[in-house]
Amino acid sequence: MKYEIIIFDLDGTLLNTIGDLAASVDYVMRSRNLPEHTDAEYRQMVGGGIKRLVERALPAHLAADEAYVEECVAQFRRYYVDNIDRHTIPYEGMPELLRRLRAEGVMVAVASNKFQHGTDRLIAKFFGDIDFVAVEGNREGAPLKPDPMIVRNILAKTAVEPSRALMVGDSAIDIRTAQAAGIDSVGVAWGFRFAEELYDAGATRVVTDVAELEKLLFD
Repeated sequence: MKYEIIIFDLDGTLLNTIGDLAASVDYVMRSRNLPEHTDAEYRQMVGGGIKRLVERALPAHLAADEAYVEECVAQFRRYYVDNIDRHTIPYEGMPELLRRLRAEGVMVAVASNKFQHGTDRLIAKFFGDIDFVAVEGNREGAPLKPDPMIVRNILAKTAVEPSRALMVGDSAIDIRTAQAAGIDSVGVAWGFRFAEELYDAGATRVVTDVAELEKLLFD
């Protein structure tokens, strides 16, 4: 295989988390007598971290109020942490692909804009048997993707050259992160965005299911 390490996004790539994300934002909206949204609408809001998700869900005049947004983010976090895995499931074939990559000696890592505690909990629950070399969520004070810091930290930790690393993700943010870090990327169309967005962001390849990704990696 060309790559020594595959760096995966979490939400929309490894796990279908939209149900729990949507339920948690809707909880905040309901408690404040604000309009809720559909899962399809939430799919277009996720990817930029929790604060950005909340801002996108709020009416514009409230999203412009920083203090109000922070209150909503704190409320979201409390609810989401208690209900983080009610509807979340791995995408079909993903656990098996990760195990095969590790069996073939390929390192696997996670680079997510989800807060670190949530990232750790979901990986432990759904992929506890997988030996990830790094599980990186967003930490306080750290920049979010598409800033390449999260990928560069993983490469530094594993001593892998950029030419030997691949980013796999479901959004333009992931593709731009890979570009900024100087690594290859593959977009996945089974997540929260459409293939067109991934191609427009510069993805050289977009796959429609895990079986196609596995074939691409091992052929």
